[in-house]
Amino acid sequence: MGKTLVIVESPAKVKTLSKFLGRQYALKASVGHVRDLPKSQLGVDVDNDYAPKYITIRGKGDVIRDLKESAKKADRILLATDPDREGEAISWHLAYILGVDPESDCRIEFNEITENAVKNAIKAPRPIDMGRVEAQQARRVLDRLVGYKLSPFLWKKVRPGLSAGRVQSSALKIICDREREIEAFESEEYWTLGAELSPKPRGRSFEARFIPEEDKRLSKEEVDAVIADLEGADYVVESINVRDQARKPAPPFITSTLQQEAFRKLGFSGKRTMSNAQALYEGVEVAGEGHVALITYMRTDSTRVAQEAQAAARDYVRKTWGAKYVPKSPRVYASRKGAQDAHEAIRPTSVERTPESLKGSLGRDQLRLYTLIWSRFMASQMSDAVNEITSVDISAGEHRFRATGQKVKFDGFTVIYTEGRDDESSKNDDKRQLPALEVGQRLDLVQLLPEQHFTQPPPRYTEATLIKELEKHGIGRPSTYAPIIDTLRKRDYATLDKKRFVPTEVGFAVCDLLSEYFPSVVDLEFTAKMEEKLDSIEENEADWVSVTDEFYKPFAQKLAEAEELAEKVVIEDEPIGEACPECGAELVIKSGRYGKFIACPMYPKCTYRRSIVKKLDVKCPKCGGDVVERRSKKGRTFYGCSNYPNCDFVAWNRPSKVSCPMCGSFTTVRQRKDEMIYKCADAECGHTWKEAADSGSGAQQGGTGVAE
Repeated sequence: MGKTLVIVESPAKVKTLSKFLGRQYALKASVGHVRDLPKSQLGVDVDNDYAPKYITIRGKGDVIRDLKESAKKADRILLATDPDREGEAISWHLAYILGVDPESDCRIEFNEITENAVKNAIKAPRPIDMGRVEAQQARRVLDRLVGYKLSPFLWKKVRPGLSAGRVQSSALKIICDREREIEAFESEEYWTLGAELSPKPRGRSFEARFIPEEDKRLSKEEVDAVIADLEGADYVVESINVRDQARKPAPPFITSTLQQEAFRKLGFSGKRTMSNAQALYEGVEVAGEGHVALITYMRTDSTRVAQEAQAAARDYVRKTWGAKYVPKSPRVYASRKGAQDAHEAIRPTSVERTPESLKGSLGRDQLRLYTLIWSRFMASQMSDAVNEITSVDISAGEHRFRATGQKVKFDGFTVIYTEGRDDESSKNDDKRQLPALEVGQRLDLVQLLPEQHFTQPPPRYTEATLIKELEKHGIGRPSTYAPIIDTLRKRDYATLDKKRFVPTEVGFAVCDLLSEYFPSVVDLEFTAKMEEKLDSIEENEADWVSVTDEFYKPFAQKLAEAEELAEKVVIEDEPIGEACPECGAELVIKSGRYGKFIACPMYPKCTYRRSIVKKLDVKCPKCGGDVVERRSKKGRTFYGCSNYPNCDFVAWNRPSKVSCPMCGSFTTVRQRKDEMIYKCADAECGHTWKEAADSGSGAQQGGTGVAE
C-alpha cells in the first residue's frame, strides 16, 4: 500500500495523530481555513445566484505549497478536518486546491482523537458532505451580505467604525430589551415575618416563616397587625412532614452549558473557555504519555454518550465509590429540540486520566477546565443524590408559621460535582437541619423578625445567562456563541459592569435603528427560523441559493428605504466638569471605535485627548502616585502607576490597602467565593493569608489569618 496523506487543521492534532499512525501515513496541517471571501470587497455576486468569490487567505501561500508538494508524493489523500460544518467546508476548499474529487472517498471524521476512533475513521472514508458545505456557505454569504451592506449604513447614520452582524444584532436586542425593562421597573416595598423559635425545655433555635392566608406580599401595616395579634400566643408544632427528595445529576456538557458553567465556576469568558477546550481536544503533552487528546469534540449540542464511555465511567465509579453510586441502568439524556446529534457530548477521552493525574502536565486554565469536564461527565453517570426534607407547620393563635430543613440522606453524584446557579440569591438557600421536634410540642419564642424588602428588577445578563437566552430562542449554534459575545464588547455595543452586560449609548442607537428599519435582522423568531433553514440545507431539504434569496431581496429593499429615510443619530458627548489643559473648553467623554475616551469638544481646532482610566483608592507602593486599572494588548486587566513611564510599578492582582503582617510590604488581593486572599508582593516574603469577604477590620490590620 502506498503513502496516505492525512490533512488536519492544526499542528497540535498532527502531534497527537502521529503517535498512533504508522510510517505509511504523512500528516500535515492546513492551519485553519485556506480560502475565504476577500476582506476588501463584498465577494458575493448577488446577480449570479450569490456566487461567492473565494480567494486564498493572505499568508497561507507557504502552507498551500507544502500541502501540494505532499499531495504529489501521496497515493491517497484523506481530509480529517473538524467534524462539523466549518470543518466540512475546509475539507471542500482543500479538495479544490489539491485537485481531489469531492465525490471520492476522501473525507474522514472522528469525534475524539484516540487510536480506536481515528483508525475506525480511516477504515470508513466518505465523500465530502455537500449539504454541510452549502449550509456553511449560506451562513458565510448571509453574514457577509448583512455585514458589508449594513455596516456602511451605520457609519453614515451613527458613527464610523461600527459593524452589524446577522446573529450579533439579535443578541444586542436581547441586552437592550432587558436594560429597558430595568429602566421601566418600579420597585415596590413588601414585608416578611420570621419567628426565631426554640424547643422546650432547651434546644437549638431555628427560624420559621409566617404563612399568610392568601398567597400575597404583605405591607408593613399588615405585618404590624400580625405581630400585635401574636402577643401572648402559644407556638405549637401542628404537623411534621418528612419526605425524600431525589436530585438527578446534570447531563454531560454541550458547548453552551460548558461555556455557562465555566463562567459561573471559573469566571471564564466564552472565548477563554473555547480556546482551552480546543487545546484539550487537539492534544497536549502529558508526562509519560506524550501528546494526548484529553476530551471529545467541544462544538456540539448533543448530550449523547458512547456506550463504551458510559461503561468505563460506571466501572470507575464502582471501583472508586462503590456499587450504590452506580445507577441500575446507564443514564440517557434527551438533547434539546433541533440539536445536531452527529457528535457526542463533551467528555474525557479516558476516565482514567483524572484531574489529579494531570496536575503536572496542564496549564492552570487547562487543568481547571478539564476538571470541570471530567467531574461533570462522571457525575452524569452516577446515582441520584437523596435529601430528606422536613417541613414543620407551627400554629400561633390563629396564625401559622412554617420551618423547613433538610439533611443529606445519600450524597450520590454530589460526592464529585454539583451544578452552578445563575441566581445569586438561590445560592444562599437555607439548608440547615431542624432540631428534633414532635407534634403538639410547645416552643419558646426567642424573637419575631419582621423584615423589609423591595421587589427587584430582572437582572442584567451575564455571559452565562446570555448564552442560555440565545440557546432558548434557537439563535446561533455551538460555534457562534463566544464570537457573538466577543464582538458586542469589541464594538462598544455593551460593557461589563460586575460581569453583567450594560448596553452603551451606541448599542442602544444601533439596536433602535435596526429595529425600526430592519426588523428581521433583530427579530429573535426570524433569526431562529433562519438557523432552522440552515439546518435544512445541511439535511439536503432546502437549496442554499433559494434560502439566501428569500432573505436578501426584502433586506436590500429595506436598505434602500433606510438610506433615504433614516436620520443621522446624534450621540451627545458627556461633559466631565474639567477644563481642557490646552484651550480651556470643558472636556467631554466621547465614544470611539475602541471604546470611550476623554477629548476636547473643540476638535479639530484642539486635538487634546486622553484615555479613561479607573483609579483605585490605593497609593503606588513605589512612588506614592495613584494606582489605576489598565488593559493589556490581549485585553487582560492589570494594575499600574498613574505616573508611568516615570514609575514602572505593575501588578496582575488588585493592590490592597493592607500591609503584610510579616514584612510590612504592600499586598495584592483577590476574591474567591466568600474569601479574600491576600498575598505579599515581596517575592522573598510571599506570605499569603485569607480573610472572610466581609471581615473588613481584620483585613485592614493585616491579621494573622490562615497561612497557605
